[in-house]
Amino acid sequence: MPEGEKTRQCKQEEEQQQKEEKQEGLIEFYSSYQELFQFFCSNTTIHGAIRLVCSKKNKMKTAFWSVLFFLTFGLMYWQFGILYREYFSYPVNLNLNLNSDRLTFPAVTLCTLNPYRYSAIRKKLDELDQITHQTLLDLYDYNMSLTRSDWSTLSTRKRSSRSLLHHVQRHPLRRQKRDNVVSLPENSPSVDKNDWKIGFVLCSENNKDCFHQAYSSGVDAVREWYSFHYINILAQMPDAKALDESDFENFIYSCRFNDATCDKANYTHFHHPFYGNCYTFNDNSSSLWTSSMPGISNGLSLVVRTEQNDFIPLLSTVTGARVMVHDQNEPAFMDDEGFNVRPGIETSISMKKEMTVRLGGSYSDCTEDGSDVPVQNLYSSRYTEQVCIRSCFQLNMVERCGCAYYFYPLPTGAEYCDYTKHIAWGYCYYKLLAEFKANVLGCFHKCRKPCKMTQYQLSAGYSRWPSAVSEDWVFYVLSQQNKYNITSKRNGVAKVNIFFEEWNYKTNGESPAFTVVTLLSQFGNQWSLWFGSSVLSVMELAELVLDLIAITLILAVRWFRSRQQLSPSGPPPNSHDNAAFQDEAPAPSAPHRFTVEAVVTTLPSYNSLEPRGPSRDGEVGHE
Repeated sequence: MPEGEKTRQCKQEEEQQQKEEKQEGLIEFYSSYQELFQFFCSNTTIHGAIRLVCSKKNKMKTAFWSVLFFLTFGLMYWQFGILYREYFSYPVNLNLNLNSDRLTFPAVTLCTLNPYRYSAIRKKLDELDQITHQTLLDLYDYNMSLTRSDWSTLSTRKRSSRSLLHHVQRHPLRRQKRDNVVSLPENSPSVDKNDWKIGFVLCSENNKDCFHQAYSSGVDAVREWYSFHYINILAQMPDAKALDESDFENFIYSCRFNDATCDKANYTHFHHPFYGNCYTFNDNSSSLWTSSMPGISNGLSLVVRTEQNDFIPLLSTVTGARVMVHDQNEPAFMDDEGFNVRPGIETSISMKKEMTVRLGGSYSDCTEDGSDVPVQNLYSSRYTEQVCIRSCFQLNMVERCGCAYYFYPLPTGAEYCDYTKHIAWGYCYYKLLAEFKANVLGCFHKCRKPCKMTQYQLSAGYSRWPSAVSEDWVFYVLSQQNKYNITSKRNGVAKVNIFFEEWNYKTNGESPAFTVVTLLSQFGNQWSLWFGSSVLSVMELAELVLDLIAITLILAVRWFRSRQQLSPSGPPPNSHDNAAFQDEAPAPSAPHRFTVEAVVTTLPSYNSLEPRGPSRDGEVGHE
């Protein structure tokens, strides 16, 4: 092939290769960081980025816009951090709704406020009264008036069982000097009685550890000491049904709801150790009362007996009745939410229903039904916070003391505490009670609030009942209908009215205050505020980051290959030193792109090759 034609072919191949390099590929990367940033700042939709390129000839402006750009970028992400923190704090909005509908009347529990001297435990209570009578005589020189003449007779005391006296003497009621933890052996020291506290001694089973359960008030000390022994007597009953001596007609003289008479199907009965016989109205879920109108005439009206005959004066120091309003399928905790009704008074209780619905999950630690609470529900009712707290204490009582407290339900396989079987249960109980109140047991942390609960806001009004002009005929009718024959008329009866104050009820609900939609909206507001751009601008930033990663990887690979090519390698054996005899085949790692350099030599003029004169030939031949 002629030399000129080869040259032209090499030039054409070189031009074709340059054209192919100029064509746009499927994936194309920049050759340097500077080229990448210059293209980004010139074409991005983020405001202010073009200034970094336009002012590149003015270094002061370039520095100013660079600082301003990155400062704005940092402030925006600082605002993003605040928004993230607010979102993950899970704030809520409180929604208040007023609903007008037929209202389901709540359950109402009414107790006699007088622990009854039940026949099953009458003898032991009589003996306890005798011991208490002697104790009051020793401590305060008070001769207690007894209603039964045979209680104070010596013969009765001799015939009585010695077991109760033995256990009472193990927990004697004593006086103790204030700010002194050592119990004194004598009950009647010759000092001023104002300088002393009164209480009873509780010891461990081996009598090595004792403490004085002291009270600043002698009345409180006597009642607590008497209650402690009274609970032991109740716990000795093998069957709790033996204490079920309901006397509804003797306690409830009149019962009306919505101007209709109540009957026995509208109430249930249970016995409370301190509050006596208790009756719960409207607790039957199959036929619940409903109120369509507010007012006294559309509520529950009761006339109750408040006279105290054959009751326990050392246990109950008040007269009247105790009332509690609660939701159905919830136990009546009379100590927590109940209040007393005065005798000779008409008590009108108006109610406002209020429902609370909380958000669970990450928004609060409430529980839907208590199934996720690590405390067994010992009550046959739905979960409430008080049910959980009492169950938690009872379970700890069984675990620590080996027996159950009489006031709370009995766990499976346990028995109630009785110092005839568990000698030091009182010592264990009061120690555990102190830990419970100090939240050492952790019951207040374990028991969470229910996510949905119903409460009743109560307000009471009082008036004298019956009035002075009507009391004669009212008491006469009561005596004819209910065999009402008490001597002190006004202190023997009370009237209670319970009704809804208004027809509507309030619902307090919660809703998320910061949702994902709100978070994205706030992000967009901040991005527009600081850069005046949109979501596509964010994609441009993402593309920039990907390009930076790609260029970094490409440069790293090139640097690694260049280091491999520049690394020295000795010549193979039996090879020639002359480079002309060495193979020029490219290495496998050589780049695909290459350049062909053609060396073009100017050919001589063909006219100079024409024959000349003979003189010239002769000269040549001569040479």
